[in-house]
Amino acid sequence: MTLHIEMVSDLVCPWCWVGLRRLKGAMALEPDLDVDILFRPFELDPTIPAGGTDYKAYMKARFGSDQSRDRANSMRDALIQYGKDEDIPFDFDRITWRPNSFNAHRLVHWAQGQSRGIEAKEALFEAYFSKGLDIGDHEVLVTLASEIGLDPNIVSDLLASEADIETVRGEQNLFRQMGVSGVPTFIAMRQIAVQGAESSEKLARFLKTAAAQMPQERPLADAEESGA
Repeated sequence: MTLHIEMVSDLVCPWCWVGLRRLKGAMALEPDLDVDILFRPFELDPTIPAGGTDYKAYMKARFGSDQSRDRANSMRDALIQYGKDEDIPFDFDRITWRPNSFNAHRLVHWAQGQSRGIEAKEALFEAYFSKGLDIGDHEVLVTLASEIGLDPNIVSDLLASEADIETVRGEQNLFRQMGVSGVPTFIAMRQIAVQGAESSEKLARFLKTAAAQMPQERPLADAEESGA
């Protein structure tokens, strides 16, 4: 049976990129498990204007005190090192704009429907954290969609419309109501969850534990004998 893992995350969350890489590493450690990743939206800050805001001003407002800035700088240094360990080229100095990530989540939603969810997540993470691109900008999103094999004209038309706005917003609200307050969060079969960018080894144990709780399929012959 397929083990469905819902990854609740944001495209402007660096730990979420680390978490995705580590989840992929966990899947490589457990090759006998059939794992399907379903990406779910979560905006770390839904109050960001639709057009985004200046990154430095935003970060200064969030980490205004010297103590907060020191903590943020330490976290950035740690992320850069963790990124190297996961082959993630973080380049925070290139980020000048803090985008609203809602439309990026819409793109992931559409890409997932075309079996390109992982490609979309990776492309969006790289665009923002390595290239400093504004992933809230429609032209940027259309270009990224084209690069992962989606029809850019269709994506452009969808972004200009209200397509799936309520669907994506509804998913986000659902997981907040389920108690998700931080990302990344990984939920297996809507039964057990783990929060944070844990190591691939810990996530592999999470996958094994979840798989062990799945109902087992009986062989066809057994089912026929029982009259099922």
